[in-house]
Amino acid sequence: VANTGVYMFALAAAASAAAPLESVDGAAFFEPFSSDWESRWLVSKDADFQGTWIHEAYTEPEGTPGDKGLMVGNEAKKHAVSHLFKEPIDPKGTGLVVQYELHMKKDLKCGGAYLKLLTASEELDHDGFKAETPYTIMFGPDKCGGTNKVHFILRHKSPATGEWEEKHLKKAPTPLLAVGETHLYTAIVGADNTVTLLIDNEEKVKASLLESDDFTPPVNPPKEIDDPDDKKPDDWVDTAKIDDPEASKPDDWDEDAPMMIEDPKAEKPESWLDDAPLQVPDPEAEPPDDWDEEEDGEWEAPIVDNPDCKEFGCGEWKAPQIRNPDYKGKWTAPKVDNPEYKGVWKPKQIANPGYFSDEQPHAMAPIGGIGIELWTMQDGALFDNILISTDPAPAKVAAEAFAARSEAEKAAKK
Repeated sequence: VANTGVYMFALAAAASAAAPLESVDGAAFFEPFSSDWESRWLVSKDADFQGTWIHEAYTEPEGTPGDKGLMVGNEAKKHAVSHLFKEPIDPKGTGLVVQYELHMKKDLKCGGAYLKLLTASEELDHDGFKAETPYTIMFGPDKCGGTNKVHFILRHKSPATGEWEEKHLKKAPTPLLAVGETHLYTAIVGADNTVTLLIDNEEKVKASLLESDDFTPPVNPPKEIDDPDDKKPDDWVDTAKIDDPEASKPDDWDEDAPMMIEDPKAEKPESWLDDAPLQVPDPEAEPPDDWDEEEDGEWEAPIVDNPDCKEFGCGEWKAPQIRNPDYKGKWTAPKVDNPEYKGVWKPKQIANPGYFSDEQPHAMAPIGGIGIELWTMQDGALFDNILISTDPAPAKVAAEAFAARSEAEKAAKK
């Protein structure tokens, strides 16, 4: 998968709904979740995972009639299901494509909808997921609270220390999770160490496993690090500016002078009505035609603002407020350069004992299986047409089937 441009193909709009995919030639793994899915997948027997999985149809109107996927069956429970490969998939020299369709039957407010490509290791258990089951790649949507992104996480083994560390893609795209819609999620790891994420065949992010700014922490650590034993000296001065010790408040500085004062030049207009009321009976109001004073009593006009006040001004006259030209506020000494300033303190740099340089991080740990392991507060996330390949061509075939479904879904909703 050295050139992801091969994958960026033009997809023709489907004239009618296609039949559900059953297989994809050339794929290292393809799962359409047909009726016999339970013969290939194992629901975790671990006590932590109590959630059930349901073989479920898509929301009507269906883009691909009769198609079904595997759906999260319970709210607020941990779910886990997995499939182990007969032979590990090794991306070294070829790269990797992982792709799947996600259909939301309910609004996802807090939960994940991602896949895990499980590391080929002795920890893989034919009884299914456990909390410690290691993965090589985690990919897909995750939404809860302030998090709403498509994860791409690579577990990478340090050749220097042998320790595993999760490398998170920094610029993760925002997922599409509308209820009743199906969306295609694709991750392409190239043999050139690029990582490309697509949603519905549209490129959203392109990054590199070799760039320190693209992943956190970076795949390759820095050559030097801060010395953890180096401490800032007690007498280190890192305040750049100080109050001028020679400055003093001027004798005529009045800190008590108000900010606003009455305008001394203002005069009360001659037409000002000191004694006029602010509100008066409405002079234009008239009693209703059916008003009977004997039965209804004396009619009184409604009270309105005095129109003369708006034109001439009424009540006690007060001069308008203006900014006090003598206002200076609280006096503070001007700042000057601190003669004791030594600069911003930084610990000295030492050689990083964990440093290494992996020039081919795409050659990740071989993949021994695939799993869906989630803790979600909502049910209704439906997974389908999961594909893993070292060649973009099989993924193209599955993407064309998705395009047909998507166009049919949109047409049926019109």
